[in-house]
Amino acid sequence: MVETKGKFIKVKCSSCKNEQVIFGKCATEVKCLVCNAVLSSPTGGKSKVKAKILEVL
Repeated sequence: MVETKGKFIKVKCSSCKNEQVIFGKCATEVKCLVCNAVLSSPTGGKSKVKAKILEVL
């Protein structure tokens, strides 16, 4: 089994308070499934998370 260095992160949208699980290293913008606000944007390595981080899974 291959282990990845990326982690999944549980975040809360700052606009609608929806909780969502995202990957810590995204290649494209990750948007909220409810209100379509940007939760995370790519930087070339780890993502820049723009929502409140609740826990790292």
